[in-house]
Amino acid sequence: MSRIIFTQSALRREPLKRPFGFKGGSLSELWQIVCLVEDDEGAKGLGLGVQSVLWSDAALSAALGQEKGNQLMLSLTRHALSLLEGKELLRPDLMTQQLIPAVWEYGKSKGFPAMRLTFVLNALTPVDWALWRLYAGKTGSPCFASLVAPLTQSLCAKQKLLGNIPLISYDTTEEDILALADQGTFLYKIKIGSAPAGPGDLDAMLQWDIARLRQIHRLVGERETPCTFCGHPLYYLDANGRYDTTDRVMALLDALDRHGILERVLLLEEPMPEDHLQDVSRLPVRVAGDESAHSDEDAIRLMDDYGYRAIALKPIAKTLSVTLRICEEAAKRQIPCFCADLTVNPAMVEYNKNVAARLLPLPGLKVGVLESNGEQNYQNWDEMKKLNPAQGYPWAEACNSLYHLNDDYYACDGGIWLPCTEYERWLN
Repeated sequence: MSRIIFTQSALRREPLKRPFGFKGGSLSELWQIVCLVEDDEGAKGLGLGVQSVLWSDAALSAALGQEKGNQLMLSLTRHALSLLEGKELLRPDLMTQQLIPAVWEYGKSKGFPAMRLTFVLNALTPVDWALWRLYAGKTGSPCFASLVAPLTQSLCAKQKLLGNIPLISYDTTEEDILALADQGTFLYKIKIGSAPAGPGDLDAMLQWDIARLRQIHRLVGERETPCTFCGHPLYYLDANGRYDTTDRVMALLDALDRHGILERVLLLEEPMPEDHLQDVSRLPVRVAGDESAHSDEDAIRLMDDYGYRAIALKPIAKTLSVTLRICEEAAKRQIPCFCADLTVNPAMVEYNKNVAARLLPLPGLKVGVLESNGEQNYQNWDEMKKLNPAQGYPWAEACNSLYHLNDDYYACDGGIWLPCTEYERWLN
C-alpha cells in the first residue's frame, strides 16, 4: 500500500439563526472542518466534519466557552493529521483505532485530564472520512456496501423512503413546530432537560419538560400520518444526560402517561450521564444510547448491563469507523439503530444518509428515518447546499419530510464519492 505524505485542514465558521439550546447550554455557531490526506502516489481523500463542543463534552464547553472549546477541538484534528504523515495506508478503521488513544492523550495533556472520548471522536471525524475517501479511491471502484462489509454485515436494507427527523430545541417556537407539522413530520426529536432555574435545579427542569411536552403534543398530537403504525406523530426525547435517577425519569413518564403522551414516545435518548448510568430496563419506553456509546465496548455495556434497547449512530460525529463496529454489536443483539444528526452541513447529511438508508425501520415506524436539522438552524443553509456535491440529485432534498431513494441512489452511494470541489477551495 501507499504512504500518506501530506495532510491539510481548513475551517469555516457558520452562524446559527438563533441560540441552539441543549444540555443546559447553547451554541451560536458551528465550525465546519475540511481535512485532506494525500499519498505518495498522488491520490487524495477529503473529509468533512462539524465541531460541537457542547454536545461532545458539556463540562469542557462550560469551562472554556465556545471559542476556546472550538480551538481546542481543532488542535486535536490537526494533531491527528500530523500523526498520519509517513504512515502506510491501511483499512481506515484500523488507522483510526490507532489514532484514538494518541489523540486522546494529546487532548488530556492540554490540561483536560477528564476530556470525554466523544470530544476526541468529534475531532477525528473529518480525518476518518478523509481516510475512507482515500481508501475508496485506491480500491478502484468505490462502493459503500463492499467497503463496510469487513466490519459489519448488518447494513443490508435498501430503504426507498427515509423520513426526515427535525429537532425541537428549547427555543423552537410554536410557529416553527406547526410549520414542521404542515410539512408532514411524523417523528419529532425533542430536547428535554432545560435549566430554567440553573443546571442544578432538577425539579424545575422536570416541570419545564412536562409543560414543554404537553405544549408540543397539543400542537401536533392529533395530526395523521401514514408513516407510523399508530397513524399519528411520535416523539423522540433527547435528555442529553440531564436526569440524575430513573425515579426522576419515571416521574416524567408518569406525567406523560396521565396526559396521554407516553404511548407516543418512540425513544428516550441518554436520560442519565455516562458517569452515572443506571439500569433502565424498568422504564416503559425504549431507551437509546448516544454520547455514552463511544465505542463498541461501550455500546455492549449499555445493551448488556443497563438495558438500553436502541443505539443512535453518528458516523458524522463519532467517525464512520467506530460507528460500523457499534452497528455490528447492536445487530448481534437485534437492537435497532438509527442515525442522529449533529446539525451537520448538507454534504455530511449524505454521509449519514448512506448508513440510515441501510438500517431497518425502528419498531413503530413503517419507513426508515434520518435526523437532519441543519435547515432549521443554520443562517446560511441555502448557500451551504451549493457546496454539496450531491446537490441537484433527487435524493438530496426531502419532499414532505421524506427522502426518496431510488436505484440510482444506491448505484452511486448518494454521491458521497463525488469530488468535493467547492470544499477543496477552502484549502487554497
